[in-house]
Amino acid sequence: MPAEWEPHAATWLAWPHNVRDWPGRFAPIPWVYAEIVRRIAQGETVRLLTGDAALTAKARRTLTRAGVPLERVEFHRIPTDRIWTRDSGPIFVRRGGDKAIAQFCFNAWAKYPDYQKDTRIPERAAKALQIPLIETGGAVLEGGAIDVNGKGSILVTEECLLDPAVQVRNPGYSRADYETLFKQQLGARNTVWLGRGIAGDDTHGHIDDLARFISPRTIVLCAEENPRDRNYAALKENRERLQSARLEDGSRPEVVPLPMPEPIVFDGQRLPASYANFYLCNAAVLVPVFDDPHDRIALGLLAELFTDRPVIGIGARDLVWGLGTLHCLSQQEPA
Repeated sequence: MPAEWEPHAATWLAWPHNVRDWPGRFAPIPWVYAEIVRRIAQGETVRLLTGDAALTAKARRTLTRAGVPLERVEFHRIPTDRIWTRDSGPIFVRRGGDKAIAQFCFNAWAKYPDYQKDTRIPERAAKALQIPLIETGGAVLEGGAIDVNGKGSILVTEECLLDPAVQVRNPGYSRADYETLFKQQLGARNTVWLGRGIAGDDTHGHIDDLARFISPRTIVLCAEENPRDRNYAALKENRERLQSARLEDGSRPEVVPLPMPEPIVFDGQRLPASYANFYLCNAAVLVPVFDDPHDRIALGLLAELFTDRPVIGIGARDLVWGLGTLHCLSQQEPA
């Protein structure tokens, strides 16, 4: 599986339509999406899943009003239950120099009953692109549960993949089973296991809200300075784990702390707000921001780390009410 910063042929997104994902706050979401599409389309094709003719027409109207160049957008009438294509969409790999899709299963984070459309997205994407679909033995794996450096190392959490009782994706799978899966299907022969994810994470510990490779040797890791915050102990433990971690060549990774925004609570629920949920597209690094004093610090830090493309903040305070932000809703297709 190539690293996210490698050149893309396209980004896969799904147009928002399920109002239950943002109860009471759906109205601004299509406009947030339009800005995301506009930014991504400046450097690559956007393959947009719109389900049917009516939703395609809605998306076209919104994108046109937002100034998006529609010649950079492909509309695919592939139906979806939700729009989190990082998890339900195609996970692209290279096999012998050719591009293929690994057919991991999706079961709505082992939590929700409605995923029958989402689980067929990889199959339908492979058909649309006329590329191979590689069987994975029925294993469940979401794109947000993994992060790779493209050289043989992969980041995951124990909370997401190894919890024996909560949101169990693959009953009976051991640590060794996952490591074999990553090696065989993603070419990742070295697994770096972290512990727990962040508070409010509906997925039960996805890595893409916690820690991300930003180069083959460098990882940004969320850090919480307030010892009274729910994230403090878990993030401190993960920092200690990374201090003794090794990359595929036996070297230690460089670890850069990334601040956390102040807690966002809506309707009594802690939301999974994190700057680590950024998305690397060809034209920019898109970073969720939350009208928070730490926004400026996070953007400045990431701008120092990514010198080959601009770092752009995308307002995500409404978006995160859907329990995900920029990385959760996007999936890269390598060139």
